[in-house]
Amino acid sequence: MSARTHLGRRALRFGSLAAAVGLWQLLTAGRVRLWLRFDHLPTATEVGRAFVRQVGTDQYWTDLTESLRRIGTGFLLAAVLGVAAGVLTARSRPAADLLGPVLEVVRPIPAIALVPVAIMLFPENEQGIVFITCAAAFFPITVATRHAVRAVPPRWEEAVRTMGGGRARVLWSVVLPGALPGVVGGLSVGIGVAWICVISAEMVSGQFGVGYRTWSAYTVLDYPGVFVGMATIGLLGRATSGAVELAGRRLTGWLPPVAAGAAAAAPPAAERAGRGPEEAWPARTEVPA
Repeated sequence: MSARTHLGRRALRFGSLAAAVGLWQLLTAGRVRLWLRFDHLPTATEVGRAFVRQVGTDQYWTDLTESLRRIGTGFLLAAVLGVAAGVLTARSRPAADLLGPVLEVVRPIPAIALVPVAIMLFPENEQGIVFITCAAAFFPITVATRHAVRAVPPRWEEAVRTMGGGRARVLWSVVLPGALPGVVGGLSVGIGVAWICVISAEMVSGQFGVGYRTWSAYTVLDYPGVFVGMATIGLLGRATSGAVELAGRRLTGWLPPVAAGAAAAAPPAAERAGRGPEEAWPARTEVPA
């Protein structure tokens, strides 16, 4: 990509954001009242002034730090546990039979619905919020990892086995590298879902954090403060998801761009073969390790 094209794309992105803010300013300053009531919303300039005031306070940075600590702890736990569960259920039939039904029953439950469970399970709110954040990110990461592992071509594994490679060598040299683009996609989705749930949990049971402060502003009718919280959440979410995507590009840098994108978007082996998940296990050549 040329420097001119790259600069043009950046200008287009900035222009679209500026146009959205400008439209917001026009609708709210003009007190437009159609089907949507913009006369109840603060203007963009009011939110901007409130944002500048809050950035200059210690409370803002304390809340931001607390939210980042919670999201970091919960997401890292979810990444480790989700990748492990995805690989295990994709590579082991007994594990799939034992863990699969439980995971599929629990997966549709919204993580925020686990707030009462977290309150009963953990002695402190902080632990409960981390638990909810971890639960939110765990399932997207697990599902993406499972599909990515099953989509690894069986011939790659067979090639290593015919050369005397054992299970551990196949796992570390073939399965995990081959599934990595799909795993990165699951991590990217997981960080977004984690932000949704950590903010919701802070609103319900937190004492500090961006979500708690946003809800507190709403209860005292500080609507510019509510939008400051929303803007902060959006910026934090964009920054963390960008960090995950950047790390993913670094980890998959050895792949050609087309191959990396195709691998990340590859459907599960079961779908490609037109078979059910229970029939999607790749055939393995039994060669002694």
